[in-house]
Amino acid sequence: MTTELINDLNFPEGPAFDNNRDIWLVEKEAGNLIYYKNGQYQRIYVGGHPNGIAIDQDGIIWFCDSQQNAIRQYVPIQQQYSTVVDSINGKPLKMPNDLCFDQHGNLLFTCPGDRLDDGSGYLCSLSTDRKLHIIHSGMYYPNGLAFSSDGHTLYIAETGSKWIWSAHWNVDDKKLEKVKQFAYVGGDVGPDGIAFDTENNLYVALYGSQKITVLNTEGLTIDEITLGYPNPTNCALDPSGIQGLIITEANNGQLLQFKTNKKGLL
Repeated sequence: MTTELINDLNFPEGPAFDNNRDIWLVEKEAGNLIYYKNGQYQRIYVGGHPNGIAIDQDGIIWFCDSQQNAIRQYVPIQQQYSTVVDSINGKPLKMPNDLCFDQHGNLLFTCPGDRLDDGSGYLCSLSTDRKLHIIHSGMYYPNGLAFSSDGHTLYIAETGSKWIWSAHWNVDDKKLEKVKQFAYVGGDVGPDGIAFDTENNLYVALYGSQKITVLNTEGLTIDEITLGYPNPTNCALDPSGIQGLIITEANNGQLLQFKTNKKGLL
């Protein structure tokens, strides 16, 4: 059973919990960040098409911008936003989509482009010293990213192929190693955002399929959360276990809550 927290958003994506367990998300088509707390929310205009969100240890909101081909950030205390990087090897980034931090503060993000079938998507790492590298390429619309609890195994939702991939993140050399297929999740469109709970179960938002699929460590489906709304884009679990699973849904422009005692990874 899901509860509507917000229902008037223009293509929401990327919910994330900050250090106070308040929720941040984006309103992609309206160019806004959304800050949600205690049943109230605030729109913060940043322009472009903000997409996935990741929050660093200092509470700075990092987000992809698929229109400006950029990784950007917003500092809540200063109420200021800026562009961190928007090109690699002299070319614009390929429509950044989703992002996450490793345990050392390095940022990893996907650049899928705008087609599911051309195999030109890639992953980047932006190190703490602001060096940018392509770490994996040749993907069919790489989308959501998440690290498992060991901090070294990265999972990638590839929307075009409808597969979830896993890989070892070699943080010293800034390389992805042992990249392999983890689970085929199917769906009308395919997997979008992903998130882990503390038991290393992976929650997959299946865009076009009205559900969140939950996979165990073997890649087997152990649960399906039926939403009744067609286009879940992303999801996040409250690390405190209080607010449950938070889901963004694009068709009706909603922020949804599914009550569960499962906790998200910090």
